[in-house]
Amino acid sequence: MGKRFGRKRGARGLKGTNTPAKYDTSKRVRRRTEEKVASSPSPSSSGESSDEQSSGVASEEEVVYKEPSMYDNLLFTLGTGSESLANAYKRRRRDEEGRSDSEEDINGGSESLTVSEEEDNEEGTDNESARGHASESIMEQSEDAETEDDNEASDTDQMHDLDVDDQSAVGASESTSSFTSHVGHKLSKEEVDNLTRRKWKYNWEMPAFDMSSCKWMGTGESFLKDVNTSSGYDLKLKLYKHWLENYKTSGGNDFHSSKQRLFFSLCNSYRDILYCNKKPFYLKGQEEDSCIMDAYIMHALNHIFRTGDLVTKNDSKVAKHQETVKEEILTGDSFLDHGFTRPKVLILLPLASIALRVVKRLIQLTPSSSKVNVEHIDRFSDEFGTGVVEDDQEQNELFQKVQDYENSIVQKSSKPSDFQALFGANNNDHFMIGIKFTRRTIKLYSDFYSSDMIIASPLGLITKIGEAEVEKEKDVDYLSSIEVLVIDHADVISMQNWSHVNSVVEQLNRIPSKQHGTDIMRIRQWYLDGHAQFYRQTIILGSYLNPDMNASFNHHCVNYQGKVKLVCEYKGALAKVLLQVRQIYERFDADSVVDSDDARFEYFTTKVFPKIKDSIQGGIMLFVSSYFEYVRIRNFLKSQNASFCLLGEYTKQSDISRARVWFFEGKRKIMLYTERAHFYHRYKIRGIQNLIIYSLPERKEFYPEIVNMLEGSHNMTCTVLFSRFDQFRLERIVGSGPAKRMVASEKNVFVFC
Repeated sequence: MGKRFGRKRGARGLKGTNTPAKYDTSKRVRRRTEEKVASSPSPSSSGESSDEQSSGVASEEEVVYKEPSMYDNLLFTLGTGSESLANAYKRRRRDEEGRSDSEEDINGGSESLTVSEEEDNEEGTDNESARGHASESIMEQSEDAETEDDNEASDTDQMHDLDVDDQSAVGASESTSSFTSHVGHKLSKEEVDNLTRRKWKYNWEMPAFDMSSCKWMGTGESFLKDVNTSSGYDLKLKLYKHWLENYKTSGGNDFHSSKQRLFFSLCNSYRDILYCNKKPFYLKGQEEDSCIMDAYIMHALNHIFRTGDLVTKNDSKVAKHQETVKEEILTGDSFLDHGFTRPKVLILLPLASIALRVVKRLIQLTPSSSKVNVEHIDRFSDEFGTGVVEDDQEQNELFQKVQDYENSIVQKSSKPSDFQALFGANNNDHFMIGIKFTRRTIKLYSDFYSSDMIIASPLGLITKIGEAEVEKEKDVDYLSSIEVLVIDHADVISMQNWSHVNSVVEQLNRIPSKQHGTDIMRIRQWYLDGHAQFYRQTIILGSYLNPDMNASFNHHCVNYQGKVKLVCEYKGALAKVLLQVRQIYERFDADSVVDSDDARFEYFTTKVFPKIKDSIQGGIMLFVSSYFEYVRIRNFLKSQNASFCLLGEYTKQSDISRARVWFFEGKRKIMLYTERAHFYHRYKIRGIQNLIIYSLPERKEFYPEIVNMLEGSHNMTCTVLFSRFDQFRLERIVGSGPAKRMVASEKNVFVFC
């Protein structure tokens, strides 16, 4: 399935950062505590004991106890692994007890924050020690010793190269950008309470661009009506210019009205997005899929670059004006620009071949000045497939060779073209890679704690989470400060295991278990308050919507900006059934989603199975969509001593070959076949006379493929079981209009020919 990479992260001591003496931590802590109401439980006895020991002079009667805030508890927890943080916690307690700073024991004074630039991590992503976010920014984003004035001058020079219309389309200034507005918003207690209740009301809708049968629905106030060719894009100037050049080079002539530009504006609103009607590249949707991918990549780059610029700007101010900014750091919010850890963007993808496609485009869309060097590109090419090279001409030539090779495979193979496009390259589903951006370099395989972006499969991340739960010296704290989460090709991930996605999302934005070198005086207040999940933007993209995706969007996506989702009317897939076969849909009743599985099973065992149990005719195929249903029906058939064979996703190849022969020759009357087995293998089963679809497939294109397997049958029949809770699947197959009537009708049987 492809190579696994990345050495497991071993145990190591914390690399604490000494807080400079000029930063009066106690004042900073006191100011923050006064602004927010403490919400933490009383401290443990061990915490009180530590405080008493640190005071040294004060007697028990002199100590005035005060309920510690969440920030106090965070300082104490992190202080157990960092001497400088322990000192900050002691100073905080001493200040409350009325003792002077002269009594404090500060270690390290104004030690400067520097890190090594040894990034040649050839053995994996977890071999380096954790690096400080602030120090990383100072060292890496100032590689050319350019000042803030130099950067502004550079942007001004670039502006002169743009047309007048292009200048009007460039995003707003730093102070008014969507990024600044989003991360700078302060949530009120009422807003937090409303978000915690997770109750959403979609109160506006707008027609979707270039999709006549679809519309956008959203919470809060509508903003799409303001998205037009003259609105600001909020893109960094160098990103906008490079994107525009790429668009024109590829043959585009109206960037302002293009799908990628409009979808970028949607992403840039920082709302949670559910877009599950995307035509994927493997179903001849290369252009549409690429447009959406370009949009979220540019949004991710813009978010990372703006974050880096803000940190670098503040670092420069601190370095140049140490005395004048001292009080501002302690009393103001302008220097709060950090999360707990550095990674800000997480992209979940199902297969290594798709990750190759995304990273390749990520490199192409990064401005030339920021990708003078792409580190470890050869290793990435070897591990993820066909390779990505730096030169655009070489990229195009190599991509064409890959396309020609894949086309030749399609011609020789009996598998459908979409199967070859999806699985013809590296189909490894266990991978994880960190990517770091410096001023002139893109560093692949960067240590996760020093990365700006992490690209991973759900299985790859679940493995890391599992290792951290078992081995206490390991952790996944690099997920604590994710601000943009993209789940692309969610439909393919749902064929793998969607529960992995839920587990990953639940792990995001937790307060870290260890201190990883970040300057705690620069951490944003909403991180310390435990509100990071309300600022995280989640973008779910796929070709269809199922209840699992819908539930994740409703329960795990709690962005204070609101939600936007695409709702579509479907024509159905019945027209692709080539045979003249009566398709009989039988509806069974179920009281709730929870009861629907039991109701389906009861209907099958009491109404359907008795008709086929004593039938002389064989060739009966039972199609089920989930492994749970597969196991349940298998056990039932065993209990009935039925003549059957199995073809599931975990069936051995030798058993599959034997089962197909037995079924075709009539030695087994019933074959049990799963949707996941069809997804991963696309078998064409011969000998089917009677098709029973126990549960409709999630992927609408599978329905005509399965029904068309009846070709050659003399007395072909097709029976489909459904309930009102199958409406998502039903409308994709029979059409939105018929599906609504079938669910609401008083009749229980419907026939399509």
